[in-house]
Amino acid sequence: MNLIAQWLVPTNVVVADLSSKKRLLEVAGQRVEASHTVSATAVFESLFAREKLGSTALGHGIAIPHGRIKGLNEAVCVFIRLATPLDYDAPDGIPVDLVFVLLAPAAATDLHLQILAELAQMLSAKAMRERLRAAPDAAAIYTLIREWNP
Repeated sequence: MNLIAQWLVPTNVVVADLSSKKRLLEVAGQRVEASHTVSATAVFESLFAREKLGSTALGHGIAIPHGRIKGLNEAVCVFIRLATPLDYDAPDGIPVDLVFVLLAPAAATDLHLQILAELAQMLSAKAMRERLRAAPDAAAIYTLIREWNP
């Protein structure tokens, strides 16, 4: 099993049409609040602060917003596929439609770096990006991510 699948629960896979990066980060916070004992506001503030340092867009329509959260006991992932891509200040200028949010405990070890590395590896594969975009719903996306082998 890949590391990502260990920290992603089915309810944290979302297919949505969101109007802005701010709204995207709010939805990610709401999902984390629903699945863990962390406030949506704390999640939003952490992610928004990280985005102020520089865009977490990688190119190819992918962004990996990430942050550390006080009170979080384990890593948490949220995957959002956007119906309408958002301008995300990506290095290649391509709007983002695949967003993988990674949150780690404030005192995280290297685990979050390992997860980030695995995410980058998974999402750098063109075939995987195409399958994620073509999946009919959140359940199919979750299965694709869960079955992916690094």
